[in-house]
Amino acid sequence: MSDSSPSGGYTRSLRPWDAALIVVGGIIGGGIFLNPGIAAQRTESGLALLLVWVSAGVLTLIGALCYAELGARRPQAGGIYVYLREAFGSLAGFLFGWTMLLVIYSGSSAAVATIFASYASAVFDLPATMTLPLAVGALIFVAGINLFGLRLGANVQNLFTLLKLLAVAALVVCGLFLAGAHGADVLAVDASRTHAGFMGAALPVLFAYSGFTYLNNLAGEVREPQRTLPRALLLGMLLVIIAYTLVNVAYLAVLGHDGLAASSTPAADVMNRVFGPLGGRLIAIGIAISTLGFCNITLVSGARVLQVMGEDGLFFRSVARLHPRHRTPNVALLLLSGWAIALAMSFNYGQLLDYATFGDWLACAVGVLTLFWYRHREGTQTSFRVPGYPLLPLIFVGVVAWVVTQTLLDKPLQAGIVLLIMVVGVPVYFAWRCLFSRTHP
Repeated sequence: MSDSSPSGGYTRSLRPWDAALIVVGGIIGGGIFLNPGIAAQRTESGLALLLVWVSAGVLTLIGALCYAELGARRPQAGGIYVYLREAFGSLAGFLFGWTMLLVIYSGSSAAVATIFASYASAVFDLPATMTLPLAVGALIFVAGINLFGLRLGANVQNLFTLLKLLAVAALVVCGLFLAGAHGADVLAVDASRTHAGFMGAALPVLFAYSGFTYLNNLAGEVREPQRTLPRALLLGMLLVIIAYTLVNVAYLAVLGHDGLAASSTPAADVMNRVFGPLGGRLIAIGIAISTLGFCNITLVSGARVLQVMGEDGLFFRSVARLHPRHRTPNVALLLLSGWAIALAMSFNYGQLLDYATFGDWLACAVGVLTLFWYRHREGTQTSFRVPGYPLLPLIFVGVVAWVVTQTLLDKPLQAGIVLLIMVVGVPVYFAWRCLFSRTHP
């Protein structure tokens, strides 16, 4: 491959290790430190809980393998937007970009920036009134460092990801070896929850695994992408599955299944067992770093989608411009970051997370469907092919369709708003086509 992406202008500066850390950093946010107790409430034993986490990890690995083939077929900036545009037409691509800008990536960044602000405030004993300024400041910071080239942003992201992996390792070591844990507690049965639903427990767990598609948006900046993308997605997903499983084993060893089900902050509870209040402060730092790294990846990858949309004439032409020196889509990055800041100032964490996760998984499943179009049109001539085709992609789409349906039933208002935004995008698309005469793909 040449140093320029097929969409033009980007420099392929991401090395294989950078790409793998982007996968890890795009998935591990604050969820594994905060919410495993929700899954414990919906399972009857530690064994069932671990099976949910491993099963969800395997399902997500299947999705990552599907996106590995998609990335190998189209190693250019834009990710899901490009796949939808080519397979289902420019309207489908526009609707993804429209929803990505208004809800999915912006909402995810705003929600996780709020988590960062809460934990940063706890670390430095700041008043609650500082939460919003810190969230806004975090978004400005991660956008700012990426205005000066992806190499700088990647180096900072690598640091964030290595630090969050260090936090995970510390949590596992403390939970399994330093907190007086008992191995028998890991598989213990909680008799009060024998009628809990396995599927219900999968919802919060699957949400913790989302974000593995972000690397595809940056494919135009990956070196030797046909080889690097599949390897990075596979390695990154395996690291996440191992990390998530070990963390849950540590929680269960220290707290037991019933204790984990009763805890809303299991990471802090484990660290407090070892270090007291200092432990809580240390894990708060780890969570803050983890969330900051997630925001960084989300904004950077989303900006590439907007840039390609502008290049195609499906968005403002100004967002298609790359900085002449740094080769970064600065206008697109500032636009997405600005909207994320507006959302952070207007909605709370729970609202933002509900909107973003529903749209994210819906888009992810539709993106996998494009694989069938590519196979039909181009055959199997590609550097990487997802194993078990078509069964594994169908399993992934079917399970995610169930997740989306369950979310729609459980939270009809939040899911309905996302669907409404997508529907509104249809007349916006046709109005755009009427107002601008530029040829569309």
